[in-house]
Amino acid sequence: MTRDKFLWEMDEILGLPAGTLHGPEKLEELETWDSIALINLIVLAETQNNASITPDQVVTCSTVSDLLRLAGVEDAPTVTQAGSSQLA
Repeated sequence: MTRDKFLWEMDEILGLPAGTLHGPEKLEELETWDSIALINLIVLAETQNNASITPDQVVTCSTVSDLLRLAGVEDAPTVTQAGSSQLA
């Protein structure tokens, strides 16, 4: 699944207008990020990306980009030690 498609699906899970999420958003600042959204994200990752992730792994994520990497989403940027982003 592409990054854009995964973000669109996450928008839907969170009840946000399509195109709202881009990656740097902090999960704690998303009003609709809750345990139901967490489970739906895991189901999305497993069914669309064949990613096997646990709730404990998701809880360690602080941003939407962290979730993308965890879910194995294509084109998810990685953060280098210098703090700049690169495409994976």
